[in-house]
Formats: sequence, C-alpha cells, structure tokens
Amino acid sequence: MADLEVYKNLSPEKVERCMSVMQSGTQMIKLKRGTKGLVRLFYLDEHRTRLRWRPSRKSEKAKILIDSIYKVTEGRQSEIFHRQAEGHFDPSCCFTIYHGNHMESLDLITSNPEEARTWITGLKYLMAGISDEDSLAKRQRTHDQWVKQTFEEADKNGDGLLNIEEIHQLMHKLNVNLPRRKVRQMFQEADTDENQGTLTFEEFCVFYKMMSLRRDLYLLLLSYSDKKDHLTVEELAQFLKVEQKMNNVTTDYCLDIIRKFEVSEENKTKNVLGIEGFTNFMRSPACDIFNPLHHEVYQDMDQPLCNYYIASSHNTYLTGDQLLSQSKVDMYARVLQEGCRCVEVDCWDGPDGEPVVHHGYTLTSKILFRDVVETINRHAFVKNEFPVILSIENHCSVQQQRKIAQYLKGIFGDKLDLSSVDTGETKQLPSPQSLKGKILVKGKKLPYHLGDDAEEGEVSDEDSADEIEDECKFKLHYNNGTTEHQVESFIRKKLESLLKESQIRDKEDPDSFTVRALLKATHEGLNAHLKQHPDVKENGKKSHGRSLMTNFGKHKKTTKSRSKSYSTDDEEDTQQNSGKETGQLYRLGRRRKTMKLCRELSDLVVYTNSVAAQDIVDDGTTGNVLSFRKTRAHQVVQQKSEQFMIYNQKQLTRIYPSAYRIDSSNFNPLPYWNAGCQLVALNYQSEGRMMQLNRAKFKTNGNCGYVLKPQQMCKGTFNPFSGDPLPANPKKQLILKVISGQQLPKPPDSMFGDRGEIIDPFVEVEIIGLPVDCCKDQTRVVDDNGFNPVWEETLTFTVHMPEIALVRFLVWDHDPIGRDFVGQRTVTFSSLVPGYRHVYLEGLTEASIFVHITINEIYGKWSPLILNPSYTILHFLGATKNRQLQGLKGLFNKNPRHGSSENNSHYVRKRSIGDRILRRTASAPAKGRKKSKMGFQEMVEIKDSVSEAARDQDGVLRRTTRSLQERPVSMPVDKSLLGALSLPVSETAKDTDGKESSLVQI
Repeated sequence: MADLEVYKNLSPEKVERCMSVMQSGTQMIKLKRGTKGLVRLFYLDEHRTRLRWRPSRKSEKAKILIDSIYKVTEGRQSEIFHRQAEGHFDPSCCFTIYHGNHMESLDLITSNPEEARTWITGLKYLMAGISDEDSLAKRQRTHDQWVKQTFEEADKNGDGLLNIEEIHQLMHKLNVNLPRRKVRQMFQEADTDENQGTLTFEEFCVFYKMMSLRRDLYLLLLSYSDKKDHLTVEELAQFLKVEQKMNNVTTDYCLDIIRKFEVSEENKTKNVLGIEGFTNFMRSPACDIFNPLHHEVYQDMDQPLCNYYIASSHNTYLTGDQLLSQSKVDMYARVLQEGCRCVEVDCWDGPDGEPVVHHGYTLTSKILFRDVVETINRHAFVKNEFPVILSIENHCSVQQQRKIAQYLKGIFGDKLDLSSVDTGETKQLPSPQSLKGKILVKGKKLPYHLGDDAEEGEVSDEDSADEIEDECKFKLHYNNGTTEHQVESFIRKKLESLLKESQIRDKEDPDSFTVRALLKATHEGLNAHLKQHPDVKENGKKSHGRSLMTNFGKHKKTTKSRSKSYSTDDEEDTQQNSGKETGQLYRLGRRRKTMKLCRELSDLVVYTNSVAAQDIVDDGTTGNVLSFRKTRAHQVVQQKSEQFMIYNQKQLTRIYPSAYRIDSSNFNPLPYWNAGCQLVALNYQSEGRMMQLNRAKFKTNGNCGYVLKPQQMCKGTFNPFSGDPLPANPKKQLILKVISGQQLPKPPDSMFGDRGEIIDPFVEVEIIGLPVDCCKDQTRVVDDNGFNPVWEETLTFTVHMPEIALVRFLVWDHDPIGRDFVGQRTVTFSSLVPGYRHVYLEGLTEASIFVHITINEIYGKWSPLILNPSYTILHFLGATKNRQLQGLKGLFNKNPRHGSSENNSHYVRKRSIGDRILRRTASAPAKGRKKSKMGFQEMVEIKDSVSEAARDQDGVLRRTTRSLQERPVSMPVDKSLLGALSLPVSETAKDTDGKESSLVQI
C-alpha cells in the first residue's frame, strides 16, 4: 500500500523501540459492540507475527496474524467509535485494526497518545515489511513461523523444551503414524546437548528435518545424479530441461539456485545441490504448479472490453448476509486490492440530502455515498491501473442524484474524463489498455430523443439489479409503544437463529420451504411479540408509529390461460403484432416501471449504459450493459447459448445472484463464463467453492481483474453444450501423476480436533469448464498417514477448451460413513506448468501434494469414449446434429414453440454404471475407478460449500430431486429477460446435434 512506503525507511533505533514496547505489552481498553470497554494486556509475540491479548476466554484463539491485518487507522474512525459519545475518549489515544476477510475491527484505546503512536507505527512497519516480500521470502518466513508455532503448541508446560511424551502427542497431531521405537531413535539422534531427554527448539528443528526426509525427492535426485547424494550444475541443468521443460537454462541460473537453496556451506563451495537444498528448491515457488510468469500481466490488453472476463463484485459494501449484515466502506478497498474491477454501489436517499449506500428494504446498515467514492478513489489503482467499473444502482430522487453526480465529478476528477480514449474507426468498445487509470460509471442514460437541453427525463427501471421483489421487502413500521431498536433486535435474533438452523438447498427456488418458513416465522413471531408487549419502550424513546410487514413468500399470479401466466420474476406475455406499437409493457398487471433521471448523472455514463432486455436494438451500436439475475440468465444460456455468445462479442453482460440468496451464497459462474458473459458478479464476502473458482479464474494474468476470453468466443460461435464443440481445434490431454502428500492436517471441522484419528487421505482431481470437459477422478485411500502419504497414481483427462478450464485438486479424509474435506487448490488449466510440481493447498501453510504433469496435444476427431473413458456409450450414441443458429434478434425477440409438459428441456442425469459399482466402503474410491462425468445442468447446480462436504454417499456431486423439477407452466420465463421469448418447458432435452440427449442411464 502506498501509505506504508514511508514506514519501510524507519531508523533501526525507532523500530527496535516500537518492537520492545509492543512485545513488553500495553494495557488498553478494547471496545466492543453493545458492551462497556474491556481492559486487556495487548502484546506482540516474540516472532513478531501475531498480536495477542490476555485475559481472554478464547485462550489460543485470542490473536490476530499480522498477515491478516488490512489497515490500521488513527483516531475515532470506526463505526463502534462513532457510537460512543463525543468527548468520551481522547481521539489521539484511539486507533482501529481492521483484519480478516470480513474486515473485522479491533477498536483500542491507550492511556496516553504516545502509546497509541508507538503501536500504530510498529504495526504499519510490520505490514510494510510483509507487503515488500517476494514469494520466496514469504514462503520461507511462513515455514519458519509454522515450525516455531508447532514447537510452542507442543510445549504443554511452557518450559521451552519437548520431552518424548510431548513428541508422541505432536506426532499424532501431525498425522504421523510411525512406530514409537522409530520416533525414539530419531529423538535420541537429535538430542545432542547436555540436557538429555528433552529437545530445545534448535534440536527440534533437526528432529523435524529427519522426520520430513522425502523419499520421493531423494529417489528423483538419485536418478539425475548418477546415484550420488548431490546434483552438479550440469546435472541440475539437465533435470530442469528434461523434467521441468524449462528453456534457456544457463549455468548462472543453476548456480543461483544452489546459492539460494543449498544449506551446506561445503556444498555451496563445491557448487553442488544436496538433498536438503534440492528439497528446498522443489518446495519453493519456483516449482509451484502455477506458472510464475502468470503472476504478471502477460495477455494482450489492447482488445475491446467485451473480449475480457472482468472480476465483478455483487453488493460490494456488505460484510455478510443480505438482510442483517453491516455495510462497510472498507469492503471496497478490500475487493479492489484483491483484483476486482467492477464494484456495485446501491444508492438511496439519505437524511440531510446526503445519499447513502445499503441494501434497500433490509436491515443492513447504511454508509454515506461520499465515503464510498472517496474509498474507491484511494484504492482503485493501488494494485493495478486497469479500469474500474462503478455499477451504480440508482434509487434516489433527482435532487440526491445531482449530489451523486457532484461527488463523482469532484472526487474522481480526471479519472472520469474519457474524451482522450481512442476507440479506433470501428464501432467497438475501448480496450483495458486505453482506459488505464479510468473509472467507468455504469448506469442509466437519458434517451437521445429528449435532446441535450432536457434537465431530466424518464428511463426504464425494469432491469434495476438487486431490486427486491415487492413481496420480499422489509417495510418498517412500529406500532404504538414499540421502538425501532426493539423491532430490529427481535428480527435480527429470529432471523439469525433460523438462518443457523436452516440449510437452504435450493436458494433460487421461490417455493423453498426454508425461505418461506424463515420469513413467515419471523413475521408471525413479531406480531405475537408486539401483542404481548404493546407498550414496551426503550430508554424512554418515543415510538415512530409504524408496523412491520415481512411477507417474503413469492406469490405467483396465474390467469385462466396458461400461455398468459405471470410470476414476480416474469413480465406479461405481450402480443407479438409486428405492425402494432408495444410501448406499454406490463408487470403483474401494472405499467412498466420507470424512474426520473437527472442530466448530470446521465452524462457520466459513456461506455457502460445499463439497458433492459426489451430495450435491446440490434443496430450495431456498442456501450450497452445488460443485467440479468442468475435465474433469468440461466434460461438464456440453456436456450440460446450461441446467440448469447454472439451478443457478448459486441456488448457487456452482467449476471448477479438471485434475491433469494439471503445468506450471500454464490451461484456457479461457469455456465455464464462459458457463454462469454464478462461481468459475473459474486458475493466476495462469502468464502466457498464458487469464490475459489472465481479467485483461480482471475489469479492468472497478474490478478489484474481482466482475463482475455478465448478467440473462439470473440469471433464466430460454437455450442458450449456440444459433445465436440470445436472439432477443428486440437484438444489437450492432461496426464497427472499424483505422487505424494505432505503434512496434510486433520479436517477443519473435525469433531475431536487435534486429538482425532490420524487421517486416511485421498486426492480428487476435477476438471471444470465446458460441460463436455467437466469430470473428476480420484486416487486410492492411504490409511493412517496424513504426514507423508504416497499414492503414485496416474489420472488422465482430455480437455476440449483448455483456455477456460479450471483444474481443482481436493484432499479428502476417508471415513467409513462418508468423507471429510481437508483442503483444496484450484488453478486455471492454462497456468499449469509441466514437470514435478507441488500443489500447496489454499489457506494451509505447509500442506501440499506432489505431482508430475504432462500436457499433450491431440489432433483429429476422436471418439469421446477414447478421450474421456467416463463418457458413457449412451452419451456417444446420442451425439447428433446441432440445432441451426438463429439470428441475434431471436435471442431477445422470438418465441420458441411450446410442447407437452412431459418432455423437459433440462438435462436429467441418472447415475452411470460406473457410479453404481460397490466400492471398498461407503465412500472409499476403488483403484482404477472411472471418472465421474457431470452434465451441464448438474454442473450449474453444484452448491457452494466451504467444507466441500455436500456430496452423496458415493462422494460424487449430485443434484437434489427438488432442483431437477421443471419450472411450472404458471411461471414462464421473464419477457424482460428474453424480450418476449418464453421457455419451452416441454421441449425434449437436446444435445449438440439436435436429437434427444441420451443422458438417461441404464
């Protein structure tokens, strides 16, 4: 961060003074929401890696990693400080530490300004050092910290020594299953000082190295060293060229490796690399599975914006769920620095003429629009200079719209000036390169027919993203004697308890029992509560004379004719009379929604004009952004994928989550990336499978937030659902040898924690991309060994479009009644590097799997049975001719025919023969078992789970019966989505060539 640069140059004396004070500890008041301040002793640990405090009921968990600190602010800037009465604390004694994924705040008050200044300086110095590290230094530092932390946690009595019993307990914690005799032998070899029977930290490091000796790496070294215990410069160069497929390997490069990684001074003098140095090199970032060149921008950045996937955030300001969580300006800083390039700002009228940002009609907190814009301005281009898209969801009056425009122009200044941007002679969007340092405002634009002199005008509000359905809105009123705080407190408690109890399987389903019951229970419970306490007041505050309405159920409106049925997601099925004006559209019997827009805000929108589907005109113009809720976009992708792909070659499309994802869970972005959609907006605050895929997608190309789409998506078209979507292109064959694992921990949700059983790990590898490429395979189970399990198994995959494919490595702990998630790492196929590589599991310091990667090209037309053995014979026999490509206009304006309700346009997959094979136990994979093949519909419905454990007993991803049900005829597809295109609810599922899909297994 720019504001940390100054702290890198502090004098050594000042640094040591700060560190000394912090490590000695300082008594401070810790402010907490809703409670009085707590006096605690805060101190920096001896390794300068953690901030700790005591006393605390959390014990070992009472710590904050310096790595996890996002920023430190001086004074009374946080929300908790703002709640305190003015003058209650001296601002010069106050500071706030923001940390973790959800920007949690630790608000502290010192006894004098000098102590606060010391802590702020010391913390920022430590943060500056971390931000300046290269990948090798960071890996070494985290390894050293992990070893030290492991030693301290094993030292139960805190005497700085480990006895043999403590070592045995540590072995169990680390999932090491060695004979006690072998452990004692290594213990005695490491115990070399006078104090026999215990290990100091230095002796423990020797013991740990003996225990960690890698047989697989030792055999690999011997195979290239002519059976010597070291590699010469020439032998190292040969290994790098032959196995690691490195070009331009020089003598100087090999000598540099020896200098950096060899630990023996004698070997350094001889210019050879011993087993310890070789192990250090192989476990370094240089031998990571991710191509180190892809940490920088390497793709062509001079193509039009529509040719790129753009990292996009939904409801950026929220720290948690969509109903109750806090809104924080710091979330914008966090996502921008993570590489996100499209952020969302929901603007509403606020008090005193100041627009605010929050999730409308919910209990989420409000933040000032001005603060949001100032935060974006400070952090937009810290990590990279490529353009930021500001998605303005405008719900404000004209007066406050003018205030919004004023703040945007006043704060962003020249960043909004696009007059110098060169778009060339053709009608196309500018490139990311030409827009460097610029901010694009995505919003509504006044229609051209109004003329430049019109100060304001009416625009469509039909595509207002995230506008909650009327039946789903919280509209707060308070009955006589009831305070706002009382009502809000009751709702929060009720919803929080219900959310914890519920597992919403299909959050997109309006009939979901859980969603309806959740809010119905809240509504009924509140009414009963208010009847029991009609006159309750709090702190003498007067009531506001309002009542609460929380009917969150989605009520379908049905007419007598099935062809004219409506839902809260769907517009009326209007008559398609070509010679007739269709200016008046209806929504549930009401006039089309419009809103007033002021000229000042409209003029800020240049290349990113938000349009509704019914306003799309295929006149060759560019600069429109079409916003779809996920449930609507799904219908377009299923029915008109090729036409949608063509549309996305000229314009931008934004997909955002359904309003029913009240827990801020994320949908599967893959189907929309596969159709060429650029802006697939996810909830960045929600960790899980989908955000892991999103992170992997955008980590390549320097994590700049822009990833070039495949050339086939930018020109021409193909059917992403085809069994052979690109027959003229070579396919990639991935041969993946899973060799071994290192220091795999117990599952994070293990019932007994470190005292639980030693794990029985196996590895699952999943290819995620086009439907034809989606499959998975897994190794056998290794019993009772998480420290250094060996699999030595080869898995083979064939990928038709590697440019968009992701490779996902998962480690599971086998269990007789299921399996437990241990860790994962997801990498783009294009970022894989061949040779012997380590796959470090995300979020786990030392845990990794060791693999060998070979990538071959396959030319010519091959049977899918040969390319992917898991592709069953019925898939192959069902592949016939593709449906003809209809015009672009048909994407939004044509009605497909309706058929009988018995035939469904969804893919319905039953279990394959391979999946029915009885395995060794309920979930243990049998050696040589076939890969699981996922149909597109199954891929779409994979649920987002942090634990990755939402699987059936076979360990294969399944869709629930509920999610396979077809959409009722009374709920046709929204006409604003397809522009009078209804979903053919009864058309037979077709594959790439137009015949019936053969997805029904024997």
